Amino acid sequence: MGRRTVPDVAVRRLTQYYHALRLCQDRGVEVVSSQVLGEMLCLTAAQIRKDLSYFGGFGKQGIGYNVATLLDHLRRILGMDRTWPVALVGLGNLGRALAHYQAFAQEGFRVVALFDSDPRKIGASVAGLSICSGDEIGQVVPHLGVQIAMLAVPPEKAQEVAELLVAAGVRAILNYA
Repeated sequence: MGRRTVPDVAVRRLTQYYHALRLCQDRGVEVVSSQVLGEMLCLTAAQIRKDLSYFGGFGKQGIGYNVATLLDHLRRILGMDRTWPVALVGLGNLGRALAHYQAFAQEGFRVVALFDSDPRKIGASVAGLSICSGDEIGQVVPHLGVQIAMLAVPPEKAQEVAELLVAAGVRAILNYA
């Protein structure tokens, strides 16, 4: 039997399901129905059941989904069950705030490299990491296995920096430019 192709839109909705389930968990909800999830996300219960069915059978008909169990499955499916090394480019006020933001680490994203183009910032330490020159992206990113980057650069520099990151092996970029 061949593998089913999962529609991109279903994959994109997984993060919505994850956040809705986290909200349920924070409220102490242990079991949630597709109907309730649908109301939370403005989707139909049938759409939620169909999307989740691409990845396995998680719920019990007439009962719903165990919140903790489904969250664990979604973490695995979304790759959140591991730690992802992240590069941060741009160490102005926003970049510094992002470097110190602890919630990234709690979700499995660990900032391992900092880059800036300002010569006055190169070599300075932020959040326990030394700021590298943007010219070093091509060497540092592959060496550290970085696949995710955050951009906190001026908008006019975003495309140029994004292209450098992609050329160095980055596969996902969060753009705060």
